[in-house]
Amino acid sequence: MLHTLPAKDGFSMPAEFAPQDGVLLVWPVRPGSWGIDPSAAQRAYCAIMREASKSERVYLLADAAHLDEARAQAGAFATILEIKTDDAWARDIGPTFVTNGSAVRGIDWRFNAWGGSVDGLYEDYFNDDAAAQAVCRAIALDCYDAGDFVLEGGSICSDGEGTLLVTEACLLSAGRNPNLTKTQIEQKLKDYLGIEKVLWPPRGIYNDETNEHVDNVCAFLRPGEVVLAWTDDEQDPQFTMSQADYDYLSRETDARGRKLVTHKLPVPDHPVCITEEDLQNVPADIGEETRTLGERLAASYVNFYFTNDAILLPQFGGENAVSDARAVEIMRALCPERRIVPIDSREILFGGGNIHCVTQQIPKGAFT
Repeated sequence: MLHTLPAKDGFSMPAEFAPQDGVLLVWPVRPGSWGIDPSAAQRAYCAIMREASKSERVYLLADAAHLDEARAQAGAFATILEIKTDDAWARDIGPTFVTNGSAVRGIDWRFNAWGGSVDGLYEDYFNDDAAAQAVCRAIALDCYDAGDFVLEGGSICSDGEGTLLVTEACLLSAGRNPNLTKTQIEQKLKDYLGIEKVLWPPRGIYNDETNEHVDNVCAFLRPGEVVLAWTDDEQDPQFTMSQADYDYLSRETDARGRKLVTHKLPVPDHPVCITEEDLQNVPADIGEETRTLGERLAASYVNFYFTNDAILLPQFGGENAVSDARAVEIMRALCPERRIVPIDSREILFGGGNIHCVTQQIPKGAFT
């Protein structure tokens, strides 16, 4: 483990649209997230890995009890690493990778299941907290120790040119780093990610269990340009949240002094909610992870993943078929240099996140 600061060592967080060597995922099996029968979620994961493998290496974490299952379903397009975790959110439990332009290193943040004793989603997160170091050992990369600083990969988004996006709702939540001021949190981000300016849009997506991660509401498409989850429906609780973010971004400049261009990407026209069929797959006693009939899930098309040549875009199906198609066309117009690949990801949303949440990119330079 490295105990120096990445920024002082000349390392910084690249943009997600920058060239990549690989991507990291975790095999989904936790009943509280994926149900009694996780096969539908596993098929969605396999769809992501199959597409990603067309342009980059895919690494899949699985515990000893599920190694054979993971190999049988994903072995054709993924390297399986025997690493035990508590759930399957690679973005949040895996390392955040930084580079100096040639070498790549990981960062091990403290993970406390999105809020610890305050509002965390589960209590048994020891293996998740240890996963970042285990991954770096497995793929032979040096790893920085960020100490007790709590952070998840889904709560940050870099433009690769010194600007970082976060949300106030998440990074200032009581369950993460309550003893640090906003200024002190900014300094931690600068020290570890090598960035120069932090942008703080206030809100995320309505009902997001992560205290409103930025990756569900706003993302860089390229330096100076972001895409923002949006709705024109003033009766939707998302309206005031997205409007607050839009107003904030309209006033801000990035680290290079550019005014941001904000593109609106509408959320599904129909809220995606827990159904009777969903509840039939929920274990009888899962404590704090209980789902309820009609519960609105945090559906957003912004939760996409960049591969080297494509964007893997969430799709929700059913009554949102028109919304799905609209999102594909918007992203195709915004990113004509990439293939837009629709992925049926409702089963991942049922678990609490989406495509971006279950993937963690490994920048170019990690492997020789």
